[in-house]
Amino acid sequence: MKKLKHQKWWISISAAVIGNTIIAVIKLLWFLASWSWSLFSEFIHSVADTANQALLMIGVKRSTKQATDTFAYGYRKERFLRALISACGIFFVWAGVTTYHGVVALMAPEEIHISQRTFIILAISFIIESITLGIAINEIKKSSTHKKWKHIIEHADPITLAVVYEDTIAVIGVTIATLGLLCTYITKNPVRDAITSIIIGILLWYMAIILINKNRKLLIGQSIPIETKEAIIELMEQDETIERVIDFKSTMLDMDTYHIKCEIECNGTGLLKEINRNNFLKNEYERVQESYSDFLEFCIDYTRRVPRIIGTKIDAVEKKIKDKFPQVRHIDIEIN
Repeated sequence: MKKLKHQKWWISISAAVIGNTIIAVIKLLWFLASWSWSLFSEFIHSVADTANQALLMIGVKRSTKQATDTFAYGYRKERFLRALISACGIFFVWAGVTTYHGVVALMAPEEIHISQRTFIILAISFIIESITLGIAINEIKKSSTHKKWKHIIEHADPITLAVVYEDTIAVIGVTIATLGLLCTYITKNPVRDAITSIIIGILLWYMAIILINKNRKLLIGQSIPIETKEAIIELMEQDETIERVIDFKSTMLDMDTYHIKCEIECNGTGLLKEINRNNFLKNEYERVQESYSDFLEFCIDYTRRVPRIIGTKIDAVEKKIKDKFPQVRHIDIEIN
C-alpha cells in the first residue's frame, strides 16, 4: 500500500471515494425525505462515482504487480481494463437508471416535498464535490509537462482523468439539480424536477462515452505521441552509423511506459569509421599482406568484429533514447 500512495493518482482517487461516499449517504437520506427524482438522480450519480473510483483503486493496486513469465511486460493495463468496465457500468446501468426514473416521473408526476434543508444538502454536496475536483485538477496539472489544458487532457493519465470528469459532471449535476428543485419549489410543478433527472442522466452517458473511448485506445495498443516518435527517430538518425530508421512501431504499456520497435539501415561510411578506429585496418593490412593464412584469420576476426560493433552501437543508441525519454522502457532495434 505504501507504494501506491506515492503514485500521482492515488491522492485524487482517495479524496474522491471519501467525498462521494459522504455525499451519497446524505443524498439518499434526503431523497427518502423529499422523493425528489433529481435528488435520486444525484444519489445514483454519487453511487456511480464511488463504485467507479473504488474499481479504479482495485485496478491501480493490481497494475503494480511485478512482471512474470506469462505477462512479460507486467500488469500495467489492468487499470485500463478496470476503468473501461467502470465506464461501461456508468453507461449501461447508472445513466440508464437515472434517465428511466426521470422519464417515469415526467409521464406520471408526483408531489415532491422540498424544504430549505434540501438546498442545504445540495450546497454541502457542491462544496465537497468542488474540493475533490480541485484536488484532481491539481494532481493532473502537476503530472503534466504541457501548459495548455487541451494537451493536458489529451495526454492525461486515464485514472486521474476519470476522477476529473466524474467530479466535473458531479458539480454540474448538483448545480442543475439545484436549479431544477428551485424551479419546482417556486412553481410547484414536479415536471421540472423530472426533466432535471433526465439531463443528469444524459451527462452521465456523455462522460461514460469519453472514458470508454480513452481506455479502449490504451487497451488495444495506442501509439506513443507523434512528437515523441519524431524526436526519437531524429535522435537515432543523428548517429553516424545509422542511415535511416524504418518500420517504426510503438505502443503505450502505460501512460509513462512506452515500448518501441524499429528497423535501421546502417551507414557504410559511418560503420567503417567505427571499425577503423586507431588505424585498425591499416595495421591489420600491414600484418597480413604477406601471409594468406594471416589474411584468413583477419577475415574471421573481422566478421566477428562487425556484429559486435553494430551491437555496441545499438546499445549506445538505446541508452541515449532512455536517457532523453525515460518513458521508453522497452526497445527492440533490428537491422534491415
